[in-house]
Amino acid sequence: MPTDLETSVWDALKQVKFHGMSRDIVSFGFVHAVRVEGGVVTVDLEIATQNQAAVEAVRKDVERAVSALPGVAGVQVQLQVQRPAGAGEAARAIAQNPALIPEVQHVVAVASGKGGVGKSTVAANLAIELGQLGHRVGLLDSDIYGPSVPMMFGIQEKPRIDGNRILPFEKYGIKVMSLGFILETDTPVIWRGPMVVRAIEQMLGDVVWGALDYMILDLPPGTGDAQLTVTQKVPLAGAVIVTTPQDVALIDARKGLAMFRKVNVPVIGIVENMSSFVCPHCGKETDVFKKGGGKRTAELLNTAFLGAIPLDAEIVAGGDAGIPIAVADPTGPHAAAFRRVAEAVVREVARQSALKPKLSIV
Repeated sequence: MPTDLETSVWDALKQVKFHGMSRDIVSFGFVHAVRVEGGVVTVDLEIATQNQAAVEAVRKDVERAVSALPGVAGVQVQLQVQRPAGAGEAARAIAQNPALIPEVQHVVAVASGKGGVGKSTVAANLAIELGQLGHRVGLLDSDIYGPSVPMMFGIQEKPRIDGNRILPFEKYGIKVMSLGFILETDTPVIWRGPMVVRAIEQMLGDVVWGALDYMILDLPPGTGDAQLTVTQKVPLAGAVIVTTPQDVALIDARKGLAMFRKVNVPVIGIVENMSSFVCPHCGKETDVFKKGGGKRTAELLNTAFLGAIPLDAEIVAGGDAGIPIAVADPTGPHAAAFRRVAEAVVREVARQSALKPKLSIV
């Protein structure tokens, strides 16, 4: 049984944060052991990082927090700093772990080859429309470098903890979790691959998602560690590629699509965002970023075209206000466009699931 002093030490360590994070070193799993002998407290830390300055900051914070406790005669911090594994090693390691979200039937990744194409807007409204179609839906914002779901859903609180598990927020009929709920606001995230891997793994396995028909993963843009982690760790039903119609965005969209196919993840289809702008005053339609590029790319790459989303100030305003357009105007034309995408995703997931070989018991 732990002594009262040991319990006090653990409680004090829960107040020590890793540099730039709002989570403490205990919840991150950095504290390996605590020993108390004759008033001298020894804290064993195991941290995988290349940021030596952050390690020294943690050491000093631990010494300061523990030495302030009544009955502590001295503090010894024993640090074991591990060299982070490369992205490939980390992905292989987590792939050996048991399934993190066994109650989720279909996991759909929403991805883009580049930033600024409205990927999170599509992910948020897609999740809401799937929920309005009667499905049990969760949305995980795993874009660690620019999490936008907290703003888009108007959630500013920190998530509640139940034991060692994180409880997702529930809003607009879906379960929501984002790294933005945990990271300190306005703190730049400068993480190497292994920290990205660990963060995404925790957002999957440490969150009480429960039974879901669909989980929508809002991935960071590009084709890096986050995408590799998800494809190795989670049996994806498929990926939705978001692009805008101009040529430079379509080039990156093709790269993203090729990446998923190389790791044997089905591509559900392409969504063309910011397809055209209709003037609210005169009704004139303007193709700001050209038009039809998403559909042509889908045809060229032999994948489904899931739909076109217009460029409209109401969509932007809804996201900034924490009320996505699928909620703000559920019967309007913009929500209808997202609903068509959601219906297409359901059809494609069902079709590709039917193509998978079935196991037979002899």
